[in-house]
Amino acid sequence: MRTLENRGALVTGAGRGIGAAVARKLAQEGARVFVTDVDADALDEVADAIGAGRLAGDLTDPQFADRLVGEADGFCGGLDIIVNNAGFIWPQAIHRMSDDQFDTLVDIHAGAPFRILRAASPLFREAARRDLAEGRARHRKVVNISSIIALSGSAMSANYAAGKAAVIGLTKAMAKEWGRYNVNVNCVAFGMIDTRLTDPAGADNPVLEIGGKAVNIGKMGANADAIREMIPMGRSGTVEEAAGGVYLFCSPDSDYVTGQVVVVGGGLG
Repeated sequence: MRTLENRGALVTGAGRGIGAAVARKLAQEGARVFVTDVDADALDEVADAIGAGRLAGDLTDPQFADRLVGEADGFCGGLDIIVNNAGFIWPQAIHRMSDDQFDTLVDIHAGAPFRILRAASPLFREAARRDLAEGRARHRKVVNISSIIALSGSAMSANYAAGKAAVIGLTKAMAKEWGRYNVNVNCVAFGMIDTRLTDPAGADNPVLEIGGKAVNIGKMGANADAIREMIPMGRSGTVEEAAGGVYLFCSPDSDYVTGQVVVVGGGLG
């Protein structure tokens, strides 16, 4: 039997990269998956491939989280897993970084997960009450995504580091608040994972439509190669390996693990 049979899972930022790999992994393990991304075309490709529900949209829109959680809950027949993966980089030296550039990164990495968890709170609390009335214990899982940059810092990344550090604080607070409801809240901090943002090839940077404006989110470029040379395992990770780290916190094997941050980075840190 697959370990996530009869589980409903919401994955954000699932149009490509790590988010897409997480959605595929959870579906392979039997979960009924609902996905979201700002890129509707990429999202449709992933959702069609795994039979997932989907809703494209901008997680920085304050109204989006409530709609997203409601549609995910309806499609899945109840939410058991939330993976707050959506995010991007927007590098700049601090003396050139605007308030908007800082605020946008903190919002997508910490504000959006906060709004999603707030929207899911009534569902989780009511589900826990039903479980108690029925005399059963059912664990629900939240996995927030951070970065080793939140733990060690990186030049040109004040906004990204702040957002990723904030989601660690959110994780630890919610683990204490929701423990009584059998909700495990943990965090995966990624090191160097091979995605379009760590690809040094090509001159064109990805552009996202965020908050009604085009955001040139940048790539790590040549810095990616320098970082790879520091990884003790001698290479960067694949998106499938990244998804494996997230799956650990979604599986029944982590039912007594909460409030933790695990680095998935091949020893980098």
